[in-house]
Amino acid sequence: MKTSKIHGSMVALVTPMDEQNAIDWEALHKLVEWHIEQGTHAIVAAGTTGESSTLPMDEHVILIGKIVNQVAGRVPVIAGTGANSTSEALLLTASAEKAGADACLLVTPYYNRPSQHGLYLHHKHIAESVAIPQILYNVPGRTAVDMLPETVAKLAKIDNIIGIKEATGSLERMREIQQLVSDDFLLISGDDLSALEFMRAGGCGEISVTANIAPAEVARMCELLAEGNVEAAREVDRKIQSLHKTLFLEANPIPVKWALAEQGKIKNNIRLPLTSLASEYHEALRTAMTEAGVL
Repeated sequence: MKTSKIHGSMVALVTPMDEQNAIDWEALHKLVEWHIEQGTHAIVAAGTTGESSTLPMDEHVILIGKIVNQVAGRVPVIAGTGANSTSEALLLTASAEKAGADACLLVTPYYNRPSQHGLYLHHKHIAESVAIPQILYNVPGRTAVDMLPETVAKLAKIDNIIGIKEATGSLERMREIQQLVSDDFLLISGDDLSALEFMRAGGCGEISVTANIAPAEVARMCELLAEGNVEAAREVDRKIQSLHKTLFLEANPIPVKWALAEQGKIKNNIRLPLTSLASEYHEALRTAMTEAGVL
């Protein structure tokens, strides 16, 4: 695929659950259609916000396939296929390619804390084994391992490793990577709070949690930036700044699933070990949603 198709607001889509904590396919279908109607530029399926860590392999594969089939090429679908086991990540990535996903997003292996050389070999092996375009995903706050810019630069030389979702929230880190990679290597923000400045500095878009409940606003902000209308983009972003913060009052995706339930989009169900948003945070998130005009 042309990497230029991957840009703008890429929603880190939640996975709706029913009362038995099975995937709510009807709610998922409606969510996908809503995002396309609202102008979301790409859909990230089965990522962190989609509770990938509690999706069994077969369910994970089915989820990606259903979303790809429903979207039917209207926007890119980026499949979350990372794992802390190289063999598992390889199987998921191959399955996503077979399902017709446009690209895969591979989080750094979590918990087992590989070295930089281990990270390089992990991603190199998957990229050389499966031809689908692949996006690295660095989120040390969740994985306990930080992929350093030098490792990113080495991996960027592999043809089908096309970019990185950098979720440290550090613009300095983004600039370090930018200096080491080619101009066509995609730099994608994974932090809603700093995404506007990240894109101003050369990022092509953001993989957004906030876009789950404010898809039109996040998409519009990205479009205004692409047009060079920075002040208008800032104005849109100011309106949803409180959402960027309150959606992380507890571990993602706890708050965003609660917020979507408040909007009537899904039922407020989440898989253990995550639990529903604590009542002490309800008012703050409800206020932020009202201020943003999404409730």
